[in-house]
Amino acid sequence: MPPKAIGLIAHTGKPGVAELINAVADEFLRFKISILIEKETAALAGRRSDQTVEQLAAKAELLVVLGGDGTILNVAGQLGDVIKPIFGINVGSLGFLTCSSSPAFREAVECIANGKITFSDRALLEVTIKDSQRAGVPMIGLNDAVFSRGESSHLIRLRTRVNGEPLTEFNADGLIVATPTGSTAYSLSAGGPILAPESGVLVITPICPHVLTNRSIIVAESSVIEVEASEPEYPVYLSVDGRESLRVEQGAVVAIRKAKKSLQLAAMPDVSFFSVVRQKLKWSGSNV
Repeated sequence: MPPKAIGLIAHTGKPGVAELINAVADEFLRFKISILIEKETAALAGRRSDQTVEQLAAKAELLVVLGGDGTILNVAGQLGDVIKPIFGINVGSLGFLTCSSSPAFREAVECIANGKITFSDRALLEVTIKDSQRAGVPMIGLNDAVFSRGESSHLIRLRTRVNGEPLTEFNADGLIVATPTGSTAYSLSAGGPILAPESGVLVITPICPHVLTNRSIIVAESSVIEVEASEPEYPVYLSVDGRESLRVEQGAVVAIRKAKKSLQLAAMPDVSFFSVVRQKLKWSGSNV
């Protein structure tokens, strides 16, 4: 069934996006689909709106995001308790999360209007910093939780447990805990494996480890991963989906688990995860 209301959100710093916002909005109206526009997106396009991303999610059945993978991650982080499906139209080259390019927006709108898009359930991370006094407010991420050393030149030591059992103490530039969706992002650059979206696992990947036998490890998505800084004199920072880094204080434990809710990522009917991987990574062969 086609959605009755669309929430439109754009990366307002992309060149030419103002014209694209108006063109996409007009195209949806041509199919008699109601359009709700995020306030900064509307202002750029010369339209009026006071709707935040969270307010759009409460009213729209589908969120259409104009931008790149980073824009989708930013939107996912603002959804709050109401997680709505996201359809990404890339302004630039094809990303792993976006499924249509901006020149093909009319085809994308037509597929949405005719109910032909497909959906992929993507696991979300719930990340909580806990100390002896309290547990913080959980942070939700689509891609990953990244521990880093900030501007310090020292390696950091990260004592890591899985379901309460010690895994190892990583002595490294940092550590990444990623969902299958995030496996094609920073984790991949750090040497981690590519995970299919429905694989039902999480991956722990050290960043430039001092011990060469430290490698990525895949754990069940039902696992609880706990990370603490074992040498707190060196600052350790935590960032979820590339958002603002938080310092992990001495004695604090960061607990990472699969969130109870998932995100539905929408795609064109002829776009699959493996087709995107082939294109993005420029894989080729005698049978491709």
